[in-house]
Amino acid sequence: MKYNIFGYLVGEGFSNVFKNKKSTGASLMIMCATMIIFGIFLILGENINHFVKEIESAQGIQVFIKSGTTQEQIEELEDKIRKLDGVSTTEFISKEEALEQMKEKFGDKKDLLEGYEGENNIFTASFVVTLTDLNQSQNIQNQINTFEYVKKITSKDETVTTLIKLANGIKIITGVILVLLIIISIFIISNTIKLTVHARRKEISIMKYVGATNGFIRWPFIVEGMIIGVFASIISIIIVGTTYSIIARQLVNSQFMQVINMSLISFADMFNSIIFVYMLLGIGIGALGSVISMRKYLKV
Repeated sequence: MKYNIFGYLVGEGFSNVFKNKKSTGASLMIMCATMIIFGIFLILGENINHFVKEIESAQGIQVFIKSGTTQEQIEELEDKIRKLDGVSTTEFISKEEALEQMKEKFGDKKDLLEGYEGENNIFTASFVVTLTDLNQSQNIQNQINTFEYVKKITSKDETVTTLIKLANGIKIITGVILVLLIIISIFIISNTIKLTVHARRKEISIMKYVGATNGFIRWPFIVEGMIIGVFASIISIIIVGTTYSIIARQLVNSQFMQVINMSLISFADMFNSIIFVYMLLGIGIGALGSVISMRKYLKV
């Protein structure tokens, strides 16, 4: 018996979707549009966070060592730096290695540095220090500056700070947009289902007179809203996923991405989280919109 009631409620929900093709189509279009906009900001935020993590694992600070420092003193300094809270790795770069790195940067013009080899080497030995958290960069620099044998420290704090601020800004914008889109979608769904409810108001009144509960009357419309939400989620995921994959493929192969040495997250890596968020939004918005639209007609 319970199975028959459940089957009836679900069947009525599906029937309502296909009976009201125009209103269902309008709801689908609006929900898809709002979900696609949200998806753009969601993917943008995920990639910004990915960039920050890549920089955290690769970007560090460079600690230059004073001239005349002995090997023993260099090892002592390295040990102190390595023990600092927030330091991930330390790599020693000798004067000779620094010269070779500069030659690589000069490329075809590396012959300009030929006169700086051996005793004429003007480059300074240093440590490249990577951090576990870029937010600790300034604090760690302040501590290293107190150590003996340290000549100076260079870093890309401005770049790092800008990226972190950008990531936080994207999160806030995404959150605000999500709230606005949810409100808009609920309004649209509720008004769409109100049309269906209004058209069946006499039928609803008869069902109430013969003893049907509010829940029995309400559930087909809730199912209708949930179905619209699921369809909108699926369509949005396909559009966003296909578009992002095409754009990401072109960007990865572009000269700009190769120069900055950054990668993008593949849509497959984000798929599980995106489908969960979209389905949760679609079903939740659809159900809530249906409940709101039924309030007027189910008052005792």
